[in-house]
Amino acid sequence: MHREFKDAIYAQFARIGHAVSTPKRIELLDLLAQSERTVADLAEETATPIKNTSAHLRALRVAGLVDTRKDGPFVYYRLAGGVHAFVQELEQLAHARFAEVERVTQLFLAGRDDLEPVTVRELQQRMRDGDVTVIDVRPRAEFESGHIPGALSMPIDQLKRGRIAPPKAREVIAYCRGRYCVYAVEAVTLLRKRGHRARRLADGLPGWRREGRGIASGAEG
Repeated sequence: MHREFKDAIYAQFARIGHAVSTPKRIELLDLLAQSERTVADLAEETATPIKNTSAHLRALRVAGLVDTRKDGPFVYYRLAGGVHAFVQELEQLAHARFAEVERVTQLFLAGRDDLEPVTVRELQQRMRDGDVTVIDVRPRAEFESGHIPGALSMPIDQLKRGRIAPPKAREVIAYCRGRYCVYAVEAVTLLRKRGHRARRLADGLPGWRREGRGIASGAEG
């Protein structure tokens, strides 16, 4: 009885490990932690064929990691309850246990930012003092799903095309999806070239959430 129980229960636990056994599935979970999306949206974001993306999502759904809702002809995927914390813990564990994670992060992110990133505590104090402009450089849909109160939505693609720009009177703090998101780094690099004083929020929106700070939603900052 004891062995049968152990084998049965650990087999269920292993379903989670199997479901997140590919890099693309972890990336999908990370994207869904920002906002719900259709298969087509996720396929474009991850540069993966729709057929493959659908297969990954089915595996995640079978494991209970994602839920769906239907809106007309579209099916939207979102994280199931409690999975957001799981994704964050998975990333933090990998960062703590594998030196390669830190090496890659330094190579692609930290090495491109010659100023110290802003901490959540520092950002909140400066927002309280009113001496910074905070911009969210994620896609608009992610901003509307949840963002730092008072932040302005300035998606990186629109910044690159010069369609929008923050005022130059105050320093700009850019943030995106978290520690491994390149959008904020790209935004800071671009804004500095255009004469702005700019820095990035170290761990993006996930870092803000972990500190227990409030989150706004909707179209307005």
